[in-house]
Amino acid sequence: MNLPQVNPRGYPTRQMGYAHRRRRTATNKRFSENSRSRGLGVLFLDELPEFHRDVLEALRQPLEDGIVTVARAGGTLRLPAQFQLVCAMNPCKCGWRGHPSGKCTCSDKEVEKYVQKISGPLLDRIDLHVNVPSVEYEAMRRKSKPESSAQVKERVDAARAIQSRRFEGTGIPCNAQMTPPMVGRFCELDSRCDALMKSAFERMGLTARSHDRVLRVARTIADLDGAEHIGVEHLSEAIQYRNTDILKG
Repeated sequence: MNLPQVNPRGYPTRQMGYAHRRRRTATNKRFSENSRSRGLGVLFLDELPEFHRDVLEALRQPLEDGIVTVARAGGTLRLPAQFQLVCAMNPCKCGWRGHPSGKCTCSDKEVEKYVQKISGPLLDRIDLHVNVPSVEYEAMRRKSKPESSAQVKERVDAARAIQSRRFEGTGIPCNAQMTPPMVGRFCELDSRCDALMKSAFERMGLTARSHDRVLRVARTIADLDGAEHIGVEHLSEAIQYRNTDILKG
């Protein structure tokens, strides 16, 4: 019988450990190659401010470049890290900030300390900042039927088909990965949109990075609407998703 070799305490031998390490390395390599070819990956961080600051800041390079760099004594390894970051957080430590019941027990200073755990550079790399209010009782009892996932999928598939045709032969799969020159080419603004963008840029203190991200989102909203050009309504919606005032309660 070919029984596994174990030491008297029941742990695998050193040889078995090496074999396991080789298998794990091969598996990680295949996973990385699969991720690169298919562009898969969603990272969901719940209770975002509860993560250590250095952990969150380590996400900045992968979000920007799609590559994670691991440095060790034996050398440096660069791995593909194309992923979609989705985060959720409460408006304050107790979670009741802004609720009509007035249950929040946090002071303004405590709220400020809580939200300041998330740096501006990290927020700058997140396209959509959405405030989700608490669900009212009447909404839970409402009988109307919401839009089904199948209907949403149809609209998304149609928008992705538009983007596939737009970027055919470029190696770019979707609007989110447009380079700055592509943003200038495919996100042209008419005079009304340009005035709106200028106003938002100055009023909200947008950076060059957030400027391009707003245009990418506006282009996607226009695609979902089946519009050839970005309109004021598309740009306005994209701008409101950059409203970081939601972190102020």
